[in-house]
Amino acid sequence: MSDLTADAVATEHSGAAPADGNPAAPGGGRTVATAVPRSLVERLAGGVTATGEPSLVETVAPLTGERLAGLPQSTPADVEVAFQLARRAQAAWAALPVRRRAAVLLRFHDLLLKRQDEVLDLVQAETGKARLHAFEEVLAVAMAARHYGRAAQGYLKDRRRGGALPVLTHTVEARRPKGVIGHISPWNYPLELCVGDLLPAFVAGNAVVNKPDTQTALTGLWARELLIEAGLPADLWQVVIGDGPVIGPAVVEHADYVSFTGSTRTGREVAQRAAARLVGASLELGGKNAMLVLSDADLEAAAAGAVRACFSSAGQLCISIERLLVHRSVADRFLELFVARTKALRLGGGLAYGADTGSLVSARQLDTTTRHVDEAVKAGAVVLAGGRARPDLGPYFYEPTVLDGVTPEMAVCGEETFGPVVSVYRFDTEEEAVAAANSTPYGLNSSVWTRDLRRGRAVAARLRTGTVNVNEAYAAAYGSVAAPMGGMGDSGLGRRHGADGILRFTEAQTVSTQRLMPIAPSFGLDDKQFAAVMTGGLRALKALRFK
Repeated sequence: MSDLTADAVATEHSGAAPADGNPAAPGGGRTVATAVPRSLVERLAGGVTATGEPSLVETVAPLTGERLAGLPQSTPADVEVAFQLARRAQAAWAALPVRRRAAVLLRFHDLLLKRQDEVLDLVQAETGKARLHAFEEVLAVAMAARHYGRAAQGYLKDRRRGGALPVLTHTVEARRPKGVIGHISPWNYPLELCVGDLLPAFVAGNAVVNKPDTQTALTGLWARELLIEAGLPADLWQVVIGDGPVIGPAVVEHADYVSFTGSTRTGREVAQRAAARLVGASLELGGKNAMLVLSDADLEAAAAGAVRACFSSAGQLCISIERLLVHRSVADRFLELFVARTKALRLGGGLAYGADTGSLVSARQLDTTTRHVDEAVKAGAVVLAGGRARPDLGPYFYEPTVLDGVTPEMAVCGEETFGPVVSVYRFDTEEEAVAAANSTPYGLNSSVWTRDLRRGRAVAARLRTGTVNVNEAYAAAYGSVAAPMGGMGDSGLGRRHGADGILRFTEAQTVSTQRLMPIAPSFGLDDKQFAAVMTGGLRALKALRFK
């Protein structure tokens, strides 16, 4: 593992910093090798279910391009073993009272906040994102742990329902755990999209077999250790690592329910495999999210919000904004403010606060970002800011980029870039803006900026996205963990957060107890008399407004 600092690595990559490029954040400080020593990697790798002599797969630190870790690869047979271990642990876990399970989440909440610097280092080392954006993951997971730690008993409690016959039928809706959840989590938010989704599954009484993306598996393995320290039985959370096309289907093959976050293409495959087994699935997939700047928006606030919306985690956020729809009357002033803020963003890869945005995660993400921008410019789009890689900072850095003059035939117009690139479009009427926002098959997140909050909520109601933020980028809706979050259209199925986020990991069971008399001819009534009595009873129940 390299001891190079981000500053030293910069000298290894061709290309000097452009005079008019984004400034570099102060460098120096701890190195990736210091923050993620070999001893830590080996300890965390011990949490992977991989039997025999597993082959190792190497991961790379995006900030430096140097080797980060060698991790054991699981086999399909290992996945089967993982499910066997998880099933044995799940039965005893499900037998515990909900409050006992919830207490683990609350202890985990405190441990996470206390030891956040450890996981911030791991998230930065594995993803290349700025520390502030890594901290957003800590925030999201802590909020989910607190919410489900406090609210799980209410979500899962037995609920009295109206019986077939008032007084005579006592009916209860109960919630039972699915069993073992197959959870496939992505690389872009390795803490939040791994453990954040698993907390409600655990408190609902389930076990989990988790396949994280190999590039960011260390973060999930660290969270697993912390949950075990908080009281989670070790076998309840199994981790398997390997190639997606090999290990992913094996996870789906054994799961009682599948939770997946990733691309729409892969999500369709997961859904088909789950459907073939008649097991449920929740899928949080891609997006081509729009931000609408209305004519009465506070432009200073909107410009600052747009920077957060477009360039957090270098744009590698499912709910990032990739399309800016701006009213023509304010477009020039908004772009003046937004472009100036974008050009001032400090790029850096230090393991400390201070950088405004970090690196892309891999050569693949850099290639897609570069292709989208270069093809658009060749076809006539204009670069207002950015538009180039920054090898002087690290192998996968790309400047925050604003494009104008993008047309529908350009890939950047309709395809998800998943990088620090946003395209600007002008509109004249609110109807035109709503139609443009809804013109994509995706429907994950959107943002509306206006001084008139009633107007903002009215526009939000017309947008076909699972979450809408008024006068915020994405954090307001995503951080409202008591409310559901998810996508419409090609952006997925199901929801995380709120009641939906925990009940998806349960089966509804109706338990009805009949008293005094059966729902059948009795007390000497023949069939015709029974039908007449029941007919009269139904009319009476409607007249008395029974539900």
